[in-house]
Amino acid sequence: MLTIGKLGRAAGVKIPTIRYYEQIGLLPEAERSAGNQRLYSRKALDRLTFIRHARGLGFTLEAIRDLLSLSDTPDQPCAAADAIAKAQLSEIEKRLTRLASLKVELKRMVAQCAGGRIADCRVIEVLGDHSLCATDHDHPQGGDSQ
Repeated sequence: MLTIGKLGRAAGVKIPTIRYYEQIGLLPEAERSAGNQRLYSRKALDRLTFIRHARGLGFTLEAIRDLLSLSDTPDQPCAAADAIAKAQLSEIEKRLTRLASLKVELKRMVAQCAGGRIADCRVIEVLGDHSLCATDHDHPQGGDSQ
C-alpha cells in the first residue's frame, strides 16, 4: 500500500491533483489506515498513471472517464476507445492548424516592427486592431483557449 505522497511521486502527480481525481470519481476513494491516512493499492497507481498519460495527450477529463470505464470491461470491442482517440486526434489537428496560422501572423507582425518607440510599434498596433491581421486566427469558439 502506498501513502498519497508515495503515490504522487510514483505517478508524477501532485497530491492536490490526486485528491481532485478522487473527488470527481476518476480515482476510487482510498482506503484509510488506523490513523486515517490515505492508502493506495498498485491498481490505484496504475489508474493514476493512465490518467496522467491521457492528460499528457490532451484528453479531457470526460474522455478519460469514458476510457477508464471502457478499460474496466476489457472483453468488449475497442471501437468506442478508438472513436475517443480519433476525436482527440481531430482536435489536435485543429489546434495545429490554428497554431500554424498564429505563427504566420506573429512572424508577420514582428517582421513589420521597425523597433523604435511603442507609439510606432506595429506589434502593439496590430494587437489593438484585429482587422490589421492577414489571417483569421481567432479561437474557433471566439473565446480564450486554455
